[in-house]
Amino acid sequence: MPDFSQPRIDSHHHIFDPQKFPYISDTPYRPEGHELGTVDYYRYVMEAYNIRHSVIIGPTSAYNTDNSYLLDTLKHGAGRFKGIAVVPPDSSVDYLAELKQAGVSGIAMNVAMLGTDRFAQFDSMLAKLHELGLIADIQVTKDQLPDLMPMLLRSKTRLLFDHSGRPDVAAGLKQPGFQALLSLAETDRCWVKLSGLSQFCEPPFPYTEGHKYQQALLAAFGADRCMWGSDWPFLRARQRMDIGTLLVLADQLFGDAATLDKIMWQTPKTLFGFGEPPTV
Repeated sequence: MPDFSQPRIDSHHHIFDPQKFPYISDTPYRPEGHELGTVDYYRYVMEAYNIRHSVIIGPTSAYNTDNSYLLDTLKHGAGRFKGIAVVPPDSSVDYLAELKQAGVSGIAMNVAMLGTDRFAQFDSMLAKLHELGLIADIQVTKDQLPDLMPMLLRSKTRLLFDHSGRPDVAAGLKQPGFQALLSLAETDRCWVKLSGLSQFCEPPFPYTEGHKYQQALLAAFGADRCMWGSDWPFLRARQRMDIGTLLVLADQLFGDAATLDKIMWQTPKTLFGFGEPPTV
């Protein structure tokens, strides 16, 4: 069972509060009902599971490049949160620097939603991110990654991949997209979130068909470059999801206490520059 006395960092979740921060008018998806998750509610989640810090991922749907809610949360978060922002592809260095000053650690590249063509000429943005020490937080699915590899390899930017690269679980470990992700373990600037099993596996929990992919990533990258994320509040979930059961599963999959300490705390703490555990 998870040791809930140990501090942990949730490296991937979202926040939605359309009453205070309305969605953009042309969003393709509008989270409602049980999918809503305000930062005020998430603070209770943090207390329940001893989550001392978290990384808030700006959603491509709902808010897209309107980072108002994210920035407001970072401003009033007392150092407990970092953010990944969604920005226009032609954003200036000055604008990105302002985001960094506000607590943003990186920029989202949601290739899974927007397609590879949107990011095929992203060299300029990656160069800006490298200049500022920001992270490219990348979400791909199936075999999208090989199309982006030349650009990513010629960049010097730190890369962080969401949801285990979202492989096609029917295609096996040798599929080109997953092999491309594994090959990035040879660099010293790539990290992976061991998260989002529900994003690439069929129900029911515990999504057994995805376990070998996460274990292969941990073996290739090592715990120093892997981290855990909840994906709360579980948009488009096809069955009930709960952070507690995900933590139990992580405890079963990733083994010994030293490895779990790195995945849950040390690795994201170092990458995102969090301080020591604040008092809950």
